[in-house]
Amino acid sequence: MAGQATPLKRDKATEVATIKKSWTKATSVVLLGFKGMDVPSVTDLRTRFRKAGVEYKVFKNTLVLQALKGTALEGKKDIEKSLAGETGVAFSFEDPSAAAKIVRDFRKEGEKNGKLEVKCGVLEANIVAGKDVESQLASMPGKDEVRAQLLATLQAPMQKLVATLQAPSQHVVYALDAQRRKLGGE
Repeated sequence: MAGQATPLKRDKATEVATIKKSWTKATSVVLLGFKGMDVPSVTDLRTRFRKAGVEYKVFKNTLVLQALKGTALEGKKDIEKSLAGETGVAFSFEDPSAAAKIVRDFRKEGEKNGKLEVKCGVLEANIVAGKDVESQLASMPGKDEVRAQLLATLQAPMQKLVATLQAPSQHVVYALDAQRRKLGGE
């Protein structure tokens, strides 16, 4: 049996691979400390994450560090400091600000929710300090907001073209109306 991995080592290797896969697919990641939170609050937070398409998991810190080996985040002290104590990891796959917005709103809602600690955030390979996650990352426009802005930008020239094309006909109508009033004595 020499050279064969034990079931425990295989499980850890599988979990490291899962973390690495999620981390590389994610547009942003938020590391959270949840010590002192009660079960209903944690369940509520998980439900909010799930509804927004955010994957939230709790991993062993050493496994997360192993998963980050060979990435741009390997050896970064801010990440290593954040991976101490109980750590939950929220992966946002579509909207980079989704997890941060949920955390911001969750923390605003109550005293019990204040026990949720934002350790740090990661946007691409950039580390965002815990205190800045709610103010900077959460204030980024979401996917739907960006789509609305893009749509408005694309529609503006068409609206201007329609207005320009309608202008001559409006002028003719105004001129005819003025002529009618002049001849009619109004």
